[in-house]
Amino acid sequence: MAQIDEIIQNRLEKLKKIREIGWDPYASTYEKKHTISESLTSEGKIVKTAGKITSLRTHGDITFADIKDESERMQVFFRKEDLSEDLYNHLELLDIGDYIGVEGVVGKTKSGEISIIPTKYTLLTKSLRPLPKEWYGLKDVETRYRKRYLDLLINEDTQKVFATRAQIIKLFRNILDRSGFFEVETPVLQPIYGGATAQPFVTHHNALDHDFYLRISDELYLKRLIVAGYEKVYEISKVFRNEGLSRWHSSEFTMLEFYWAYADYEDLMKFTEKMLTEIVQEVKGSMKILYEEQEIDFAPPWPRVSYVELFKEHLNIDLNEIDNEKKLLHIVEERKLLDEKVVGYGHILDRVYKSHIRPKLVGPMFLTDHPVDLKPLAKRRNDDPTKSAGFQLLVLGAELINAYNELNDPVDQRKRWENEVDVGERGGEEHQVMDEDYIEALEYGMPPTAGWGMGIDRFAALLTDQHSIKDAILFPTLRPE
Repeated sequence: MAQIDEIIQNRLEKLKKIREIGWDPYASTYEKKHTISESLTSEGKIVKTAGKITSLRTHGDITFADIKDESERMQVFFRKEDLSEDLYNHLELLDIGDYIGVEGVVGKTKSGEISIIPTKYTLLTKSLRPLPKEWYGLKDVETRYRKRYLDLLINEDTQKVFATRAQIIKLFRNILDRSGFFEVETPVLQPIYGGATAQPFVTHHNALDHDFYLRISDELYLKRLIVAGYEKVYEISKVFRNEGLSRWHSSEFTMLEFYWAYADYEDLMKFTEKMLTEIVQEVKGSMKILYEEQEIDFAPPWPRVSYVELFKEHLNIDLNEIDNEKKLLHIVEERKLLDEKVVGYGHILDRVYKSHIRPKLVGPMFLTDHPVDLKPLAKRRNDDPTKSAGFQLLVLGAELINAYNELNDPVDQRKRWENEVDVGERGGEEHQVMDEDYIEALEYGMPPTAGWGMGIDRFAALLTDQHSIKDAILFPTLRPE
């Protein structure tokens, strides 16, 4: 630390000298006419570009520097014969990390490297702190998350991850737009949270003197728009869930949800296969990807697996017989399947499934036939009212997509939420709540509708081979230092 302080002090002394010679160390603007990428292909031409110094070395009457912008990196070849005496001598005031503008002809050095040979340069921003790569490296994972700006500056692999993430979002938006979906925005602050089973964050609105919730989902507002007469709507939104963190979970994450009137979950499965395979092919150039050295083949069709059959296969539990909370609790306690108390039939099933079954699944696979208690907002199957009409898409033990036929019967919806409220009253930590306004909306009539939701961060982490979704979120939620 003492050595870093010494470097900072040295740069502060340079800053003082810079001001003394009349330079502005923090310029307001610069006419950057060319990107560095363009400059690299402009041999024999005069360019005017700018970037951050990433290396700097002097050999007598010549000084080499590398500068980098968001497009590329390029060498700058300062020669004493091309610059005024003052300009060349003042190169000693520059450091790695400074931003400079340079103007000159593009040529080749004796070693054959394409370089800018400046006749003038301008200091644009003086850096006071050494870059980690220059001094102590940036290897600690949490430091990379907390100081993502340094991670992006130094690690080109990190830059590629977020370029791919942006590409994925753009591809989703393009596909939905050309498929006739209408992009909308719904409230982040909600008087009643809903649309998922999760604990919310609470905030207080001073002017209204009322508590509001950060949304855990945008589902109920998007379905209000279906009630309003829209037939295809989607939103790419930030959602917030006050829950534990893991490699697949973040308290703040990006959700893509869309709702499609007159479609059912069978239509959604076909659409999902078509949309995701197009994106995987575009991003990866193949239907096969490697994730942590494990191959995943997205070539359709993807198998469909019954939730009920998985319980039979992995735990020898027949959910057609073990169909209530009392029976299920007896088995869970007898076989010690959970080490915590969970309330509610669907909630207990979910914990058992996530603990003992889902980690063993590779996929991609469509998981269907969830018991209705697991899906309070989903319609029942016509041929089996105990099962929900929907699916989840699973890949490597993680849920990528949750989709189902939307429950548009207001009487049934009220009963489902009453069951959820009962779970909460009996001590369940996570449960859905009653939303009278939404039920009133359903009473005006919502056409048959299918809905679909995906956590963008998980999908981006998967396609960029990142162990944790934090590596696919620019500024993930962390414990304050």
